[in-house]
Amino acid sequence: MTTLSMNDLVVSDFDSAEFLTDEETIAAYLTETFATGTQEEFIQALNTVARARGMTQLAKDTGLPRESLYKTLSGASKPRFDTIAKISSALGLNIAFVPRTL
Repeated sequence: MTTLSMNDLVVSDFDSAEFLTDEETIAAYLTETFATGTQEEFIQALNTVARARGMTQLAKDTGLPRESLYKTLSGASKPRFDTIAKISSALGLNIAFVPRTL
């Protein structure tokens, strides 16, 4: 039997943004995070989606400065609802409310 040591292991970086390639996947990702996560986790998920789409393009589409988007999505502050709505719209998504399931 071969025994592996920590030196034998290779760990690669994982970036979930690489897998957010279409609107359906992005919508499912954000919906699930919003439903099951904290506010901070949702903002982090929105940040991941923004990186997947490109922060520069998102800044153009929202009309918000890129630096402002980085700050808003960094988790350092609590974003305003109108900012979240602008980002969602620029991503081609609608914000929807659905009944909770038990």
